[in-house]
Amino acid sequence: MTDIRPAEYSERLFNEDLAPLKDQNWNWYNIFAFWMSDVHSVGGYVFAGSLFALGLSSWQVLISLLLGIVIVNVLCNLVARPSQMAGIPYPVACRVPFGIWGANIPAIIRGLIAVAWYGIQTFLASSALSIVLLRFFPSLESLAHEQLLGLSLLGWGGFMTMWVLQAAVFWHGMESIKRFIDWAGPAVYLVMFMLAGWIVWKAGPDNISLNLGEVKYSGMESLGMMITAIALVVSYFSGPMLNFGDFSRYGRTMEEVKRGNFWGLPVNFLAFSVVTVIITSGTIPVFGHMITDPIETVSRIDNTTAAVLGAFTFVTATIGINIVANFVSPAFDFSNVAPKHISFRTGGFIAAVGSIFITPWNLFNSPEVIHYTLDMLAAFIGPLFGILLVDFYLIRGQRIVVEDLYSERKDGAYWYSGGVNAKAVYALIPAVAVGIAIALSGHKAIADFNWFIGCLLGGLFYRTLMGKQVKPLSA
Repeated sequence: MTDIRPAEYSERLFNEDLAPLKDQNWNWYNIFAFWMSDVHSVGGYVFAGSLFALGLSSWQVLISLLLGIVIVNVLCNLVARPSQMAGIPYPVACRVPFGIWGANIPAIIRGLIAVAWYGIQTFLASSALSIVLLRFFPSLESLAHEQLLGLSLLGWGGFMTMWVLQAAVFWHGMESIKRFIDWAGPAVYLVMFMLAGWIVWKAGPDNISLNLGEVKYSGMESLGMMITAIALVVSYFSGPMLNFGDFSRYGRTMEEVKRGNFWGLPVNFLAFSVVTVIITSGTIPVFGHMITDPIETVSRIDNTTAAVLGAFTFVTATIGINIVANFVSPAFDFSNVAPKHISFRTGGFIAAVGSIFITPWNLFNSPEVIHYTLDMLAAFIGPLFGILLVDFYLIRGQRIVVEDLYSERKDGAYWYSGGVNAKAVYALIPAVAVGIAIALSGHKAIADFNWFIGCLLGGLFYRTLMGKQVKPLSA
């Protein structure tokens, strides 16, 4: 990174962490490992299994998965380019369409979303840890019945343990995070394949099915449900997809990023989903009922060593997704608000501390709130994504003036009016409002497409307000 601020750069817009990278050293495997860490978690396991329980046949689910993840792959390649090209993180890339100060709007939105999900993912991982602890240390049962702010004392112990472990990895910076995710994702695959082999052996191959529920749809009804499944896949990845620039900026070349995306998304997600379904399906004959939580599955294995190893690996994987999806993003986002005073580490710890105060266990324990949270997330993320892509590809012609991203000069390319591009804000507000209205309407069939609706509306409104192109810029 740049260690010294160039004279023309403003200290209100620049720090070592937000600076354009000089050493872009991630290869395709590092990007591949990033996606493995993002997918290989308890949440990813449950999500993949849920798609096979939608009432579709297994081949229809697999086609929907493939189409959905291919869309994600294409969109990630598109959003990766500006950050990889200029070596800048997501909030700095947002200075192009929103202005040098206006970029704080999308940055804060993404940062707050990440704080909420950071808390929820930490809670999920700690719940898994509690299940394992209770199996091997039954005496801890008494702590599970004493409550503090809606969470048991055992739960508090697990939550803070996970909180500290994640903070320790994050504190050592992006190089440490890269090393962590390089082995965390493959480690989960090793355990997943071993667990699948054990399940098939115990259940018998004839008792394994890729259908986790009754096939309910046929004809045009099945087509509608397949489209819904495709939308759910895109929505599931919408968060890390939006700020993927925080990671693509480290890519050596755009070709390395694309290669990593290919292996990490279509190939990896399909393989993980199939293995997930095999394991989940096998829990029915082996344990007498379907178990959708991989931690609970491994905790029931007779061999203590295998159970501990499996549980530890899944907990580690959840740490991985939380760091890459929900820690790195607010670290950059909050640092962007006040670069002189908030570093990457400070921004990350603001998010971590905030995740405690929102008491995520209370949020997660309300299905109605979670339902609205997912739809609201898509309502905000979709328009931001659409505006960013339309600006870079249709308005700017894929050109960025890096120096002006860190300059307060009034003749700078991204000064607009007072450092804010009001047209981007005017495009964002109605697009988000439509998404919120859809979420509050209770029409789940429409709300599942909130990301697509928001992305199209945000991009369309922005293109209309900005016109076909802005004045030519020197790259």
